[in-house]
Amino acid sequence: MIRLYVSSVIDANADSVWSRIRDFNALPLWHPAIADSRIENNEPSDRVGCIRHFHTRDGGMIRERLLALSDYDFSCVYEILESPMGVVDYVATLKLTPVTDGQRCFAEWSAEFECDEGRERELTTVIGDGVFQAGFDALKRHFGRR
Repeated sequence: MIRLYVSSVIDANADSVWSRIRDFNALPLWHPAIADSRIENNEPSDRVGCIRHFHTRDGGMIRERLLALSDYDFSCVYEILESPMGVVDYVATLKLTPVTDGQRCFAEWSAEFECDEGRERELTTVIGDGVFQAGFDALKRHFGRR
């Protein structure tokens, strides 16, 4: 089992950042690698069990199911159902924690998954840098413009 963890500090309070990322269908609005997204079967995007179907800017198609969503903990948990990355049993958590020293929040994005032997380093880099850190960097740019 591969375990991946990326964290960052965003110069905005957790409520503000959460309002931007909470919507399970909003990835194209804040993540630079995502081209489009829709929730299957017209379900609400905050309903546990809903499935988002989206495309990356390089043309990849991914389907993910929302497993948990907590406004209290500023967190969501989801799993990948279909992806061109070659991951299996992929479950990820995106969580914000308020930083009490200033209007900032601590952002954590973690995942556990299986993959073919020999692809661990490649996928850890692609997901850690290209997905998780890229998302945090985009949020930092967005909230830094205020």
